[in-house]
Amino acid sequence: MCTGRAQYAALIDSVIWPEECAVALNNTYEARLVQQETAVGAGVQILLLALLGTAIGMGPAGWLTGLAFAVATWAVLSRALHRTRPRSFGPANRVTLGRATLVGGVTALVADSFQDSPPVTLFVGLTAVALILDGVDGKVARATGTSTPLGARFDMEVDAFLILVLSVYVSMSQGPWVLLIGAMRYGFVAAARVWNWLNAPLPPSMARKTVAALQGILLLVAASGYLPHSATFGVVALALGTLVWSFGRDILWLWRTHRADQAAVGELLELEFAAVEREREPEAVAS
Repeated sequence: MCTGRAQYAALIDSVIWPEECAVALNNTYEARLVQQETAVGAGVQILLLALLGTAIGMGPAGWLTGLAFAVATWAVLSRALHRTRPRSFGPANRVTLGRATLVGGVTALVADSFQDSPPVTLFVGLTAVALILDGVDGKVARATGTSTPLGARFDMEVDAFLILVLSVYVSMSQGPWVLLIGAMRYGFVAAARVWNWLNAPLPPSMARKTVAALQGILLLVAASGYLPHSATFGVVALALGTLVWSFGRDILWLWRTHRADQAAVGELLELEFAAVEREREPEAVAS
């Protein structure tokens, strides 16, 4: 129907398109604009890799890891946008996409560090800016009224991956136990696929937000190499300890809530069973 009207519109200026045709074209145009922004983000990521490669002579490991990050980010984000179909990408998501670009640069540096240590100033600078921007995208979303579940998830995934990358870097000097910091969130997600009660929504918690923010800061301090080995060990141990406490606290709350819900359902079933039995008693007496 839309195609026929479009053909007549080229010949007759006075034709009026049905409203559904205009809506469909507008949605298609908006979807293309949104997808173009993700493509621009991937392009900026590649440009950053080129700058890093020129500045420090990044090796194949850094290049391949950085490119893989750029492609994966573009593919996953494009799929999520296609599924949710937002009207616009939004200013907050642009900030998060910029932060993801920096995280891609940090990831490339960490991959390259298995061959040559990256310049400390460059590594700390990229990571610090990415951490600072973590507090910006949320404020932008609230100020512009563009908060969405997709934006919150995008922000969370970028945070989690940066912590994972930093824990990999610090583990090279402190030992593999540091990887627990980066792997804990992914372990929780994997466990939630087995035990569905872990998927229940958690109440807002300033303590949880504080602990999450501290992870990046503490790992960056440890990665900077400015502290002696013993102090660095203490900083990383503090990060792991607070993270274990935070996850343990949330898991305990989810478990107690799950048990309470089960008990409530059991009580309701018992009441229903008792009511059915009371209804049957007169019938039994009559017979």
